[in-house]
Amino acid sequence: KSNLVDLAGEIDFFQTDICNKGIMDEIFRENPIDYVVNFAAETHVDNSILNGRPFVETNVMGTFNLLELARKNSKLKKFLQISTDEVYGSIQSGSWTEDWPLQPNSPYSASKASGELLARSYNRTHGMDVVITRCSNNYGTHHFPEKLIPLMIHNIMNNKPLPVYGKGENVRDWLFVIDHARAIDTVFHDGKIGETYNIGGFNEWKNIDLVHLLCKIMDEKLGRPAGTSVQLITYVTDRAGHDLRYAIDANKIMKELGWEPSLQFEEGLEKTVNWYLANEKW
Repeated sequence: KSNLVDLAGEIDFFQTDICNKGIMDEIFRENPIDYVVNFAAETHVDNSILNGRPFVETNVMGTFNLLELARKNSKLKKFLQISTDEVYGSIQSGSWTEDWPLQPNSPYSASKASGELLARSYNRTHGMDVVITRCSNNYGTHHFPEKLIPLMIHNIMNNKPLPVYGKGENVRDWLFVIDHARAIDTVFHDGKIGETYNIGGFNEWKNIDLVHLLCKIMDEKLGRPAGTSVQLITYVTDRAGHDLRYAIDANKIMKELGWEPSLQFEEGLEKTVNWYLANEKW
């Protein structure tokens, strides 16, 4: 809620649970809703491995509640379901296009795949105006502190160990959060009903290489001798079912809707580090 302070007076904010059908029904009944953009989700893979129930409840049943409420809303113009590249599973070579089969390997990704398949079914069965997006790993300001980049920044600042799963060979595509927001805005306005759009940064990094880059940037920002923070890297037991590589092909949204990433990774990462250093309370 604190992130929305700048929008005070421009939005109506309701803090509730999308699984609470009674409250959600009241919100839909009492407010003119023309569009639904569903970002709501439990998102951290590690947490889904420890306890998958909240992920099924929010990402599946919560999405179902929204779809049902939207279906009954005669004024609805579009339902935009925000999904993830993790629904594809893992890929050894090449990159995923939108018609790649879904092979989720964690309770989190399985719940997101379920949610978007429900959304797809409401388009096919009920004729609802549904569009789906699948994005790669986001990074940038306001990221939840348990995620890789903010966790590493925090631990480097405090000289704490930098936990890296396995040998750090897992590969992820990284997308600056503002570029993701721009893509969502583009799909919201111009995306074709019934279509799915991949959103990626064409920016693959091994986890260990990313951590090394963060160490380098942080040593410079904190005035530490080069190589200081690297000494904090600690290899830990690999995550169960850890996907080795994600690689997303975002050519469809680029060619059809004219969107493309705006920042090079090093530039975006430095902006990110600067924000966390200036917002230590986060």
